[in-house]
Amino acid sequence: MKNIAVKQKVLKQASLPDQLNAQLNELYDVYEYHDMAAEEFDRLAAEFRVVLTNGEAVVSREFMARLPNLELISDFGVGYDGIDVAAAKEREIAVTHTPGVLTDDVADLAMGLMLATSRQIPGAQRFIEQGAWLKGSYPWTRKVSGARLGIIGMGRIGRTIAKRAAAFDMSIAYTDRAALADMDYTFHATLLSLAEASDFLVVCTNGGAETRSLVNREVLNALGAEGILINISRGSVVDERALIEAIEEGTLGGAGLDVFTDEPQVPQALLHRENVVITPHMASATWATRKEMSRLVLENVNAYFAGEPLVTPIPQ
Repeated sequence: MKNIAVKQKVLKQASLPDQLNAQLNELYDVYEYHDMAAEEFDRLAAEFRVVLTNGEAVVSREFMARLPNLELISDFGVGYDGIDVAAAKEREIAVTHTPGVLTDDVADLAMGLMLATSRQIPGAQRFIEQGAWLKGSYPWTRKVSGARLGIIGMGRIGRTIAKRAAAFDMSIAYTDRAALADMDYTFHATLLSLAEASDFLVVCTNGGAETRSLVNREVLNALGAEGILINISRGSVVDERALIEAIEEGTLGGAGLDVFTDEPQVPQALLHRENVVITPHMASATWATRKEMSRLVLENVNAYFAGEPLVTPIPQ
């Protein structure tokens, strides 16, 4: 009689792409956390050494405590602010993510939002669809080329946005924990100073408690009535209430937003505005990039079970 290999059990705690699900199911015995009854979960909890999640999900200390033998959390996403990394570190639970492969897509969407918001492209389309062009011209909009761009966080994505913005002859400045030796762009020690010196302010920093509401009303006021905010980072980095107030009062010129505080809920106050362009957290959502992200998740899980070094552990 042939020996039949028993598949390792893994716990899927959040949604993943169909292609990745199919690959995982072929190699592993995958359990859907949200489909499991409490009794079944408790019975099997000690058998799960790997948890699969995504960049928008929350993996709390309490959740980890229910999995006594957990050793790896594999995150489908570059951001891992939803994972209690401190709790994982205490338990020596490894955490992996999918950096690098989504940088170009996120930078592309940042530029797209910049153009769409400043030139009011969605509003101009609605203008035609509503028959308004037959009665007159669309109002003038703001120029992008040659404008002043401020970048919050000069990591992989911030640098890639800067590279694209340079082709638009934009004047580029940034703020980060400290000035970067390999950067020729203007450094601002404070976010407030950067906002005052910017026509467009792009949020590229990580989410989490450290950056919560970093872009507050004071920063938005400094950006000003002609300024435009672009956020392709995390909704938590921007004080959404302050943003809405600034938009409603006209003290901010506009906003291009791919992320929100309480996704998938988007405040009604941000809808149906010519100077606000919104997308459903889709910056990395291209076929090519999601395929590469799936590859990294699978390679990390395979490496763990093979006893090999993890491919893309989060920075320590």
